[in-house]
Amino acid sequence: MVNVIGFDIGGVNTKSAFLTTEAGTVKALKTAIEYFPIWKQGKERLPQVLEKLRGMLGNSATIDGVGITMTAELSDVYWSKREGVNHILDCATQVFTDVPTFVLNVDAKLISVESARKKPLEVAAANWMATGWMISQMIENCLIVDVGSTTTSVIPVINAKVVAEGRTDLEKLLSGELIYTGALRTNVAAIVNWIPIRGKNASISSELFAQSGDVHLLLNHIREEDYTVETADGRGKTRDEAMARLARVVCADIDMLNEHEIINMARFVFETQVEQIAKGLEQVCEGMKKQLQKDILVVVSGLGRNFLAKKAAEKAGFKKIIDLGELLGVGAAYMSPSVGVALMVASRLEGKTVE
Repeated sequence: MVNVIGFDIGGVNTKSAFLTTEAGTVKALKTAIEYFPIWKQGKERLPQVLEKLRGMLGNSATIDGVGITMTAELSDVYWSKREGVNHILDCATQVFTDVPTFVLNVDAKLISVESARKKPLEVAAANWMATGWMISQMIENCLIVDVGSTTTSVIPVINAKVVAEGRTDLEKLLSGELIYTGALRTNVAAIVNWIPIRGKNASISSELFAQSGDVHLLLNHIREEDYTVETADGRGKTRDEAMARLARVVCADIDMLNEHEIINMARFVFETQVEQIAKGLEQVCEGMKKQLQKDILVVVSGLGRNFLAKKAAEKAGFKKIIDLGELLGVGAAYMSPSVGVALMVASRLEGKTVE
């Protein structure tokens, strides 16, 4: 029997998965998440966050291995990605002193902490590969659309291999495989340039007055408890508070705009966000037209899998769409990189692919 923990250490949320496996089979799976905006709360607190998650998942269990993937190295709390990677690895080894620790790279390989330090750009922002690898063990040919709180990843899998064109965030932005739009944290001003109101098109303020979480709360795509990040104004997550934030985007308030007008604003922002993701899908398909046909299966994952990823796939013309939650459960669908890297570590320790 093997017990492992996988961490997806992000700049805003740190996600984790605890797996117990035996003879290539998962016997138990638990997931946990901690909201930790590293640039606000301080990078020196990261070890405490990892300790807390370990306690939430399996503090009494002997840990046989730890898997690490990350995106927090992009945070401006670090001067460079190299600095970020090294600090994150310092924190992980500080918490798991005597536990074998593996780091995922962009080629779907688990490497040592020492090797990761030597090639930091190969492990920076590699979390998408954990999701891709995990799903490729179940589905040989598919297109994965993973919509998290902040970003969307488009991951092509052909013949049970991840065949993404990009490896770094920059390369993925250029190829359409990374779309910087998500279910909670995206500034509305980064989604739309104008919003139709009262028969005219209103330009919008570029201030951070409202974010995508407000839009999806108003449209009943998420519940208050799903809105796991700070709001733009630091106030609460009720419907009235979300309407007030969205009204400010056009320099108005809830006395100037009625509920119907604000909900129509939310619908327009939502439809535009779906278009953003659909364009990314189309760009990826155009670059791989011989391998990716519109009849290929699309697997949706992440917090926004049903109201953003699925809608975008439909808009882009895909017909076969499956929710990762139906295959692995909601926890795994929401935190797929941490589950994926944990499965990779368990497979390494068991000497066979864990399913």
